[in-house]
Amino acid sequence: FFNAVTDAANAKVGAYPFTTIEPNQGIAYYTTACPCAKYNVKCKPHYGSCKDGQRRIPIKMLDVAGLIPGASEGLGLGNKFLDDLRHADALLHILDVSGTTNEKGEATTGYDPSNDHEWLLLELELWIFGNLWGRWGTLSRRHTATSSPIVQTVLGQLSGYGAREPLIQRVCDELNLKDPVRLEDWDKEKVQELVKKFIELRFPFILVLNKADSGGDTDKNALKLSQKYDPNRVVMCSALAECFLKKMKQQNFIAYEEGSFMITTAKDDEASECKPPLKHIDDKTEARLEKIRDMVLFRNGSTGVHQAITKAVDTLGLVPVYPVKNINNYGADRSGEGAFPECMLIRPGTTVRQLARILHAEIDKNFLYAEGADGRRMGEDEIITHENNVLRYVTQRLDGDGN
Repeated sequence: FFNAVTDAANAKVGAYPFTTIEPNQGIAYYTTACPCAKYNVKCKPHYGSCKDGQRRIPIKMLDVAGLIPGASEGLGLGNKFLDDLRHADALLHILDVSGTTNEKGEATTGYDPSNDHEWLLLELELWIFGNLWGRWGTLSRRHTATSSPIVQTVLGQLSGYGAREPLIQRVCDELNLKDPVRLEDWDKEKVQELVKKFIELRFPFILVLNKADSGGDTDKNALKLSQKYDPNRVVMCSALAECFLKKMKQQNFIAYEEGSFMITTAKDDEASECKPPLKHIDDKTEARLEKIRDMVLFRNGSTGVHQAITKAVDTLGLVPVYPVKNINNYGADRSGEGAFPECMLIRPGTTVRQLARILHAEIDKNFLYAEGADGRRMGEDEIITHENNVLRYVTQRLDGDGN
């Protein structure tokens, strides 16, 4: 999957445990509508790309070592895997829906993967709970002695897992924890409840059902998983098909856009529009393409690889934002080219002033106001959404002495 979704197609692949030991890093892309089409300008992204009004925004991907039951107790590479998770905003759990890989990563047949996600969550819970419960007596007494707010106490214990205060506030709100809270009265079950809710909000999962074109028990396993989990968090996928299509495209045998269900070969009518002309393919390759069309593209709408990225970003609620220096031409030159050079994904609820801080400390320090694409001055506490995500910052000018 990692090789299919990223630019770096060099991750080691094998049907045996611990193929991945050190994390593989690569760049994938989230595709969204670019404002260049709306404002009739030609953009030139500094990072990623834009084609036909579709912006491809870079996303950092980390392929980590696999997890096996007992990882929270140190089995396999469990502690390393769990530690690597701290750096992620969302997790893609790649499941072999064909049933030909068991929970230990070994090749097999007839395996039921429907419980794999359940025990992965359990290992996460046991890992965090074990770290927390071991010092619960000390932290609960300190919490009482200092009369600390519950949010600050929990944040102090869970910030090492990549948690921020707004997330911990959500955890406490959903558990109805309101000051004062007597942590000394909590038993194991109460702490486990806290850990479960934290994992639910901190590590949103997308289940990627890979090898969806393998036949056998694939449909039965896919149905079972789709019924067990939120279907909005499940993606049917064939990473192998995507890798093959990428290779054929690079060698100019086909025209193919990531995330699409269309393939164009030299014999198709649309091939006349392809520059340079597509190469002809042999019968064996044509047969393999037809199988991908039938078993993957027409059946699922795409290979599912890039849809997994889209679901992850949408689940997080991330908002693409386009800061520009000039609201009249959006950074374009006189010919209308070079607009919207910058784009970034921000967390939901980010305000105008918070984005200024993210962009640069000097923008925040010398902030006067922000201006939207419609020329309207935006309040510094205004939340940035998909509707107001093009904006210009105006700062105060300083003289040579910094005054």
